[in-house]
Amino acid sequence: MKVKVIIPFVIILLSFTFCQSSCTAKQDEEALKARAREIHDKVLTVDTHCDTPMRMARGEWDIGQRHEPGQRRSGKIDLPRMAEGGLDAEFFAAFVGQGALTPEGRAKAKERADLLIDAIHKMCEDYPDLVGLATTPEDAYRLESEGKRAAFIGMENGYPIGKDISLVEKFYERGVRYITLCHGSDNDICDSSTERRNPEDNGLSDFGREVVAECNRLGIMIDVSHISDKSFFDVVELTKAPVIASHSSVRTLCNHPRNLSDEMLRALTANGGVIQICFVSSFVKESKPNPEREKAIAELREKYGSLREVKDEALQEKIRKEYTEIFEKYPAEGATLKDLVDHIDFVVDLIGVGHVGIGTDFDGGGGIEGCDDVSEMSNITEELLRRSYSEEDIQKIWGGNLMRVFKKVCEIAK
Repeated sequence: MKVKVIIPFVIILLSFTFCQSSCTAKQDEEALKARAREIHDKVLTVDTHCDTPMRMARGEWDIGQRHEPGQRRSGKIDLPRMAEGGLDAEFFAAFVGQGALTPEGRAKAKERADLLIDAIHKMCEDYPDLVGLATTPEDAYRLESEGKRAAFIGMENGYPIGKDISLVEKFYERGVRYITLCHGSDNDICDSSTERRNPEDNGLSDFGREVVAECNRLGIMIDVSHISDKSFFDVVELTKAPVIASHSSVRTLCNHPRNLSDEMLRALTANGGVIQICFVSSFVKESKPNPEREKAIAELREKYGSLREVKDEALQEKIRKEYTEIFEKYPAEGATLKDLVDHIDFVVDLIGVGHVGIGTDFDGGGGIEGCDDVSEMSNITEELLRRSYSEEDIQKIWGGNLMRVFKKVCEIAK
């Protein structure tokens, strides 16, 4: 009879213990989320790269209106969602794809860059209560204290400079505070990490050396994302100021030429620079082969040729849409937030917490499971807290490191 009494008692005790453990775990989880949000709202949060100005320049899309996440036409960033995600400062990129290295091609590139910069200025004029144009580190902190978003301008691809060194200062006067020296192909400044037509890496050109010196003189951050390995080492050897990789990741964890090798990361440390981890899934995690997707992409290339050679903007948009449809039909295995923070961990272990930050590349291919648009940015802080990063470390990662570099660039220019 005693056995019959004991068994129900044990079951009740185990159930109570399980419930108590579950409740404790739930309370711990809620406490962690609350602490993460507290830290996230407290520190200056900076994203060093988005391509949203391409949407803004089209005219039919309003960055001041909230767009529901996950919808094709919503994009990844708008001002209301920036507030939701607690993002204080964004570097909006004036991105120009690489075209012909001819006077006509360079002139068209400059025109395109000016159009995108105009769109960023117009955003600040249209929504002065929500966002302000920022050109110094102090502007970011001031605008944050006023409850506004800070809009910095970066130029992705130095192609619009052409061969006219005076244009560097003209773009500086328009608010540009970093220049990504090249993009997907070689240009007049340097060679690209992904140029396939010319396998030889010639690094920084003589004109590129002038551009580096001029950026140092003016106080423009030099962005080493997209540039070739030799170009990278040429830049860090020449520059008098620390550099940034505005949206790159770690090559050891994901073997892509766009990412930085361990040797490059160590050189970045010696330079005093910072790598801003990119959210493009293929730079974060190597995807498994997908023969059906590769076949569809090959057929598309056979149909249209290289997108780089297509000059008609309407046709470019049509091709991009068909590419998007292929990836929707045959989706790649996407990277997760945990995969992304693994890159942060790796950089911290290799070169220290003072040399890493966030550069999403939202609206330019960036977006991962767990942080697919700007409204989810606080999830990064939550994951950092789970991995026992201190508030001081999180502050450095979110904006402190980037602002340290920016301030040093400005000091050297003075």
